[in-house]
Amino acid sequence: MNPSSRLLPYYQNDGVEAGCDEAGRGCLAGPVFAAAVILPTGFYHPLLNDSKQLRPSQREELRRYIEEHALAFAVAAVSPEEIDRTNILQASFRAMHLAVDQLRIRPQRLLIDGNRFKPYADIPHVCIVKGDSRYASIAAASILAKTYRDAWMMHLHAQYPEYGWDRNKGYPTVAHRRAIQQLGLTPHHRRTFSPCMPKLFMAADDSHPQES
Repeated sequence: MNPSSRLLPYYQNDGVEAGCDEAGRGCLAGPVFAAAVILPTGFYHPLLNDSKQLRPSQREELRRYIEEHALAFAVAAVSPEEIDRTNILQASFRAMHLAVDQLRIRPQRLLIDGNRFKPYADIPHVCIVKGDSRYASIAAASILAKTYRDAWMMHLHAQYPEYGWDRNKGYPTVAHRRAIQQLGLTPHHRRTFSPCMPKLFMAADDSHPQES
């Protein structure tokens, strides 16, 4: 069975729904990104799925397809400075709010990946655990958030190649944590995350798999 055929097209069929998801919550460096996507009735792509289940080339193919066929989409980011000032959960909510702000169609319901959300204006929302593997619009949002963030980390990698952001995208891999220990922090690191705190630099180990 194709992954897309298992995804539900809507939560309720009585209004315009926007799927929302974020990328980069667990990273040590870079912004957190979020996307909001409104899909048309009958939207289908055989590869559509939770972005974590796809290869980078598949995500890029889907990104182009979603951008071409969505009724509306938007992507937003919140900086490491704001993440440190508030916290990663509140920054993730903020990124989703900013993405919804930019939609050219106002949704009547928000489908949120996860179990928590800060209400947005007067639009009702539904939190759905593992929503990116259950609803097409959330899966589409997960792909846009991930691909936009990956592209941004590739841009930052050109400035700081020693940290391997072209491979780990800012996640706490052994190589990334070792680079922090040896070279210190960049302006793009999240200083309130424990591996980035000088007194809490963690010994490199194999407990964090490398992101693709």
